[in-house]
Amino acid sequence: MKFSITFILSSFIIFISSCSMSPRQDFIKPNLNLNIQTSDKNKDIIIQSLLKDGALFSINFSEKDSYFLEDDIINSKLKYFCNSLIEEERKVLERNIYKNKKHLDKKVLVVFTEDFKDFAANLKNKYPQEKYSLIIKSKNFDSQIRQILDVDSSIGKYNELNELDAYIDISHSPRIRNDIASIYFVTNYDIGKTIVPIFRSYAIDIDYYSSTIIFHETNSIKKLVDFENTFVPITERMLENISNKQSSKIKDEIENTLLKDFLTAEKIYQNNLFRKNIVPDSGNEKIRRNSCIERNLDLWEVSTSRITN
Repeated sequence: MKFSITFILSSFIIFISSCSMSPRQDFIKPNLNLNIQTSDKNKDIIIQSLLKDGALFSINFSEKDSYFLEDDIINSKLKYFCNSLIEEERKVLERNIYKNKKHLDKKVLVVFTEDFKDFAANLKNKYPQEKYSLIIKSKNFDSQIRQILDVDSSIGKYNELNELDAYIDISHSPRIRNDIASIYFVTNYDIGKTIVPIFRSYAIDIDYYSSTIIFHETNSIKKLVDFENTFVPITERMLENISNKQSSKIKDEIENTLLKDFLTAEKIYQNNLFRKNIVPDSGNEKIRRNSCIERNLDLWEVSTSRITN
């Protein structure tokens, strides 16, 4: 049974009140004390996570000057962390796509949609020598992609050869432009699930990259088949959380993991548990005293067969 946030908080307030009205010498001090301002959605996730953990805690959501936890967890720099998850994902992608580029004589192709034009513009300011292509939702995707990859030119040459002698059967696989080193997709799931397979049908031997944004809105790990072999920054523990407890959206489970990591860091700081060398599920670096938490993400090559097995 899933209790409402109102019921849980009411019950907890009654528990705290009874303890304060009847002092006991054997009263156990909570090992986690929280004063937070945040949305009802985050309150619900926090309470459920604490109850599941089984630790003794006290929490106050109404103190005015307490820590403000933004509703958008994925794009927020949580307390104790150096950057938001999306910022860290983009840092990893930028390092691998631009700074560690294998073929210096070729270009990075950034494929983006209208929703991400500001981010694409920032990339273009930093790396103006690369290629940037806007995908327009209202137009035919296949036609746009053929034009971006210069596939039509190859098809045109094939048609010219075919016209020379109609009796000769010429086998042909459209060839794309040869100046592309990798493709960086900056799009949401709705468009990404459609265009990535089309790009792959024309361009096989190219590395594909994306942040986790491209599959936030799907509700099944199996639907990542559309992004097979695309490199995405994410930890194995977060992948396990997503696959073991599927929520309405993958985004929901990522948010649950991030809030759990925030609570873990808070518990470590409040109880001086640094020697336990705990690593948050959303990162690969241990939580250290007097240092913000850098997630140091790895790139995962999407493989639905591996994760479902």
